[in-house]
Amino acid sequence: MSAPTTRRIEFIAVAVIATLLIVVFPLLNSTGVISNFTLNLWGKYLCYALLAISVDLLWGYTGLLSLGQALFFSLGGYMLGMHLMRMIGDLGQYRKPIPDFLIFLGWTELPTFWKPFSSFPFAAAMVILLPGLVALIFGFLAFRSRIKGVYFSILTQALTYGGSLMFFRNDMLMGGNNGFTDYKFLLGADVRDASTQRALFIATAVTLVLVYLGCSWLSRTKLGLIQRAIRDGENRVLFSGYAAAGFKLFIFVVAALIASVGGALYVPQVGIINPSEMTPDKSLEAVVWVAVGGRGTLVGPVVGAIVVNALKSWATRAYPDLWLFFLGGMFIIVVLFLPGGIVSIPVRIKTWWARRAAANAATSAPVAP
Repeated sequence: MSAPTTRRIEFIAVAVIATLLIVVFPLLNSTGVISNFTLNLWGKYLCYALLAISVDLLWGYTGLLSLGQALFFSLGGYMLGMHLMRMIGDLGQYRKPIPDFLIFLGWTELPTFWKPFSSFPFAAAMVILLPGLVALIFGFLAFRSRIKGVYFSILTQALTYGGSLMFFRNDMLMGGNNGFTDYKFLLGADVRDASTQRALFIATAVTLVLVYLGCSWLSRTKLGLIQRAIRDGENRVLFSGYAAAGFKLFIFVVAALIASVGGALYVPQVGIINPSEMTPDKSLEAVVWVAVGGRGTLVGPVVGAIVVNALKSWATRAYPDLWLFFLGGMFIIVVLFLPGGIVSIPVRIKTWWARRAAANAATSAPVAP
């Protein structure tokens, strides 16, 4: 199958899925066919799909196994969460001088860095700027020192764990272990209203489609070719005269921004953000999503995030004590028997069918005397 034909099929598939997510799902919800709970649950899955794409952009396409993407996901959530904590009065106006949890901690005056978050444009800008700056500084230091492989994974894990302990679990004016919750308004709309949740779901679906198309375009550019060359043999890229560190830094920052936007969309739909979303095991879960769906493909992480989290939603209700066994078993099965992930199943079936047809043709052919 030629490349233009493959891209045409991909475009048609993306158009169909985008129509289902952006138009059909909200329409079915507005008519009562799909419950508000189901729509909200799928909105969470789509946010996790954005996190999975950010992991795959690094691991599947660049060969960088980052165990710190949950940090950027949580930073985006916290930035918008600070704005939502300020919007607690009627029509989205902040009624109290400081949030309740700061009063509980004994604070009588709002900290200076909290005040600008009364502005939604400022909070939205910080969703991009803060995670991007953290990724830029960390990536510059790591790639400049030529840290890669398992050492890079350990460093990103340490960054996530350190950030969680130092700034978010302790009394650093960010909600402590409880985090932020009990949101009321976003842009003057009640976040608990069904119409607001539909709008948030549509915004998440549109963002996911745009990120998918953007990453798909990026993978076909010269940057995408160098990105995969770094994955397959970084020394060859260096000998060819390309600055691999610069390319890795760019991809690392882009992946951090994608994860951050996913976290910002996650918070108003789920209704809470706390340090548990920033723990290293969350990043490990995202790695499992990518592996189960199909590493090195853009559709694989989306499929993996939705399938694994849908299974988690069912298993934690039906068999709450066995979920981790399900997750570990799923990962082992994929690694041993299905290295291409779920998205490789149709190709495997097609290959098996072709081999079977060839074998049947060989046995039924007349034998020459």
